Amino acid sequence: MTNNPQLTDWLPTTKKEAELRGWDQLDVILITGDAYVDHPAFGAAVIGRLIEKEGFKVAIIPQPNWQDDLRDFRKFGAPRLCFGVTSGNMDSMVNHYTANKRLRSNDAYTPGGKSGFRPDYATTVYSNIIKDIFPDVPLLIGGVEASLRRVTHYDYWSDSLKPSVLVDSKADIGIYGMGELALLELLHALDAGKPIHELTHIKQTFFLRDKSEPVVTSPWGDIQLAAHELCLKDKKTYAGNFRHIEQESNKAHAARLIQEVNNQRLFINPPFPTFTEEQIDASFDLPYTRMPHPKYAKRGTIPAYEMIRHSVNMHRGCFGGCSFCTISAHQGKFVASRSKKSIMAEVEQITKMSDFKGYISDLGGPSANMYKMKGIHQQICDNCKRPSCIFPNICSNLDTNHHSMLEIYKEVDKHPAIKKAFVSSGLRYDLFLSDDEAKNKEMGYDEYLKQLVTRHVSGRLKVAPEHTSDRVLKAMRKPSFKLFHKLKKKFEQINAETGLNQQLIPYFISSHPESTIEDMAQLAADTKDLGFKLEQVQDFTPTPMTVATEIYYSGFDPYTLKPVFTEKNKVEKLAQQKFFFWYKRENQAWIKHALIKLKRDDLSKKLLKQGNKSLK
Repeated sequence: MTNNPQLTDWLPTTKKEAELRGWDQLDVILITGDAYVDHPAFGAAVIGRLIEKEGFKVAIIPQPNWQDDLRDFRKFGAPRLCFGVTSGNMDSMVNHYTANKRLRSNDAYTPGGKSGFRPDYATTVYSNIIKDIFPDVPLLIGGVEASLRRVTHYDYWSDSLKPSVLVDSKADIGIYGMGELALLELLHALDAGKPIHELTHIKQTFFLRDKSEPVVTSPWGDIQLAAHELCLKDKKTYAGNFRHIEQESNKAHAARLIQEVNNQRLFINPPFPTFTEEQIDASFDLPYTRMPHPKYAKRGTIPAYEMIRHSVNMHRGCFGGCSFCTISAHQGKFVASRSKKSIMAEVEQITKMSDFKGYISDLGGPSANMYKMKGIHQQICDNCKRPSCIFPNICSNLDTNHHSMLEIYKEVDKHPAIKKAFVSSGLRYDLFLSDDEAKNKEMGYDEYLKQLVTRHVSGRLKVAPEHTSDRVLKAMRKPSFKLFHKLKKKFEQINAETGLNQQLIPYFISSHPESTIEDMAQLAADTKDLGFKLEQVQDFTPTPMTVATEIYYSGFDPYTLKPVFTEKNKVEKLAQQKFFFWYKRENQAWIKHALIKLKRDDLSKKLLKQGNKSLK
């Protein structure tokens, strides 16, 4: 980042900007559904900067107009090596629609937060346009949307099973996960003159081949998935596929997956090893301006950027393995952590930003407190296929030491330009709540929680127990709600000791697989007993590549193939949410009637009383 950035400090977004750099032809053109923000939290910027570092000429076409004469797609002409397409930082359907399939009125990745600047199924729409205009230019797809839709998947918004995104997009090859290494290997191969259809050996890529072509033996070993056509016919068969998909996505040494789809075969090569500290530092230490492109100056702020402009991402990956979460499906379960030097260098950059007022909005990651955590003995991790390192219990081989995070927090706290650094990423409190006092001290658990609560909370500590029912929590791969009670007790104790008046704010999910209307009534009663008046609830949204989504569609647990209840009826899904808001007068008659039907007069008494007076 420079103090007075020039237009050429950003990657080109127009032909004129490319010419300012002296470029008359580009090597790579990236197309993204997001506005171009040159910041390490935005995927297209990271990929663009990496390509630039390798010496290639790269430009970005952000949010191209797909509804006019398609001039945005044509403006640079054909790149020498390839096009790269991504829907942006989110799956375009999650970006566009609520859990109730209502069209959202805003888009956090667009200037002014305006909606309508990207299509549904953006990866497919952009790719089809590119293939129509430039049929002979290699086309790569990547990012969250392509990654999570790389194999037969349930699409909630069309309520249908869709094949690999390669089928509809017509792309030549896909990259899944955090695909820096795969992309660079692909680009160097193309630069060396190798045809795109010969690039079948690169890890973390997926591609289609005609069924008439012989299957070349893989050095990684192969797992044959049930064909797409079989999945369409039988939901249990479809569910059974997912166990292999999830396990191979999270193994240190994975096999290649093969699936037949129509007259083709889909090949999914295993992932690259987790980034080393040097590799992840290199990705974050690229010359980002850390700002949106100047072209947006008059169009309003970009909400997603406003949220993270003064934040620091300390690591990537998550070993929580929550059933409803796509983080491990995209980033993997093994955590890659940045060095203290790299983190502090970014903190220093932030303090020099002209709009910095002394507050870091987040020192975190996919989960706030997994920094530097990994297996004690790598050999055990190398042979592991558990999707979660902390469910149903914390792996004895997992190093859960919190001292490295404490060191970063304290170092940032000491910086003279920083008034306060908040930790606002999701907190895994099951990693530091132990009854073993010796372990508490050795691992820095109590010290971490005290530092967090007293120095890094903005008045409200938000955590996500997600449910109170042990049966539902088991389906979520989350710890017992009893652990939340323990957190609440410690949180209140620290506040009392330090004279602070802070709130603990829990978040919950309704309509998750296994959750019944009675479970939600019990949740409401349990949280009311604890003194909470819940402000919001997240309804479960089925997104591709999660266990919960496979259960939602198929009705079967992918690991046991036993039936699992999931509420799908829209009216009943909304009913589950009503219990959250027991204190709203308009809900109380309905709640009373619903609990009479459930024969749960005990819950009615708990929920519909204020003090000793029953609510009328």
